[in-house]
Parts: sequence; structure tokens; C-alpha cells
Amino acid sequence: MLKEFNIDQAPLSLNSLLINLAVGVLVSILIKIHYRRFGSTITNREEFSNIFPFIVLTTVLIISVVKSSLALSLGLVGALSIVRFRTPIKEPEELAYLFICIATGLGLGANQTVVTLVAVLFILIAVSVTKFKSRNKIEKNMYLTIELSEIKNIEKDEISKKINIILSEELKNFDLRQLDVKDNFFQSTYIIAIDNVSMLEKTIGKLNKSFPKISINYIDQNQVPSI
Repeated sequence: MLKEFNIDQAPLSLNSLLINLAVGVLVSILIKIHYRRFGSTITNREEFSNIFPFIVLTTVLIISVVKSSLALSLGLVGALSIVRFRTPIKEPEELAYLFICIATGLGLGANQTVVTLVAVLFILIAVSVTKFKSRNKIEKNMYLTIELSEIKNIEKDEISKKINIILSEELKNFDLRQLDVKDNFFQSTYIIAIDNVSMLEKTIGKLNKSFPKISINYIDQNQVPSI
């Protein structure tokens, strides 16, 4: 005679769940602060980091419930197979912070509180040290967009040449990434390398002097390095 196979496991402890959720809130806030301080993405870090507590706490709840029942764990596999995320993650750094949030939730949901706290703190400290050293050693890379309107046809061939000369005089490195020339419109985008603010100020000053109607836009992923 076949014996009945019982797939139910130990019941979920409410006290343990509340403790893990409380710890998850604190850790998610720490990850959130770290991402705002050391993140280098162009996207709105304030808005993106607001989802960290949701990810951590939701993962804690899922793992805490699933580990108490084999049937629930099997059902979760089927449920997750139909889930599709439509919002693309364009920056690898964003994906890395999402992974650490998920890993935190997994560890706390499995009642590995001490191990999870030590691992998360170690990861955040290691990333902080790495980013701090890289900021002091590596030059700053920025996107510089230059726009000109109401240009004459005879000037089009000389505009790019003049801009390149100015950039080569004031910058260590620059690379043309996009060039758009239309009837009365000129736009070029460069990736430039600077060591301090004065290099950028001198470059912009020369560009304004050479092209009075110029429009300049630059995007810095972190902070402009101090002089």
C-alpha cells in the first residue's frame, strides 16, 4: 500500500518574519543611501532607489513563505515562469544593486540574518573603497554636446575643424560620438576627459568666443572633480 506523502513543512514563525522584515528595512535603507552616494548612472538615482525596500521586503516574504512548504515552492516556480518585466534595465550598475537587494531578501528570508548582514556590509564597503580610489585616480569622462543654429553653408566644413582644434588645445582626450549636420543646424557630441573644473571652463569660454550663437550642454555621471 502506498503511504501518503506529506509535503507540508514546518509552519511559518510570525516573530521570525517580523524580525527579518525589520532588518530588511534597515538594510534596504543602507543600500539606498549607498546607491545615491556612490552610484554613477545618469538616471534619477533618487527615484530608482525608492524601489529597493520593496524588493528586499517582498523577497523576504516570498522566501519565508515558500520555505515552509514544498508545495508552495513548486507553485512559485510555475507562477514566476509567466512573469515578464517590461521595464528594461539599461545600466549594469542598476542591475547590480537590484541583485544585492534580492540577495539580501533571500538571506533574510532563509533566516541567515548574521551572514547576510556581514556579506552586505562587506560588499558595500568594498564597492565604496573601489569607487573612492577610482575617483581620485581616473580622469573624469563627460558628454559634451555642441549645437549651432542659423549657420551659413560655407561654414559647415569649417565648424567641426575649429571645434576639434579648440578641444585639442584645452583637453587631454576627446572622442567624437555623434555628428548631425542639416540645412541650418549643426550638432556634435563628444566624450571628453577632464582633470578639473578649470579645463572645462576654459574650453567653454573658447567655444563661446569662437561661436557667439553656440549652445553647449554637458552631462556628468558623477560630480565634477574639484580643482
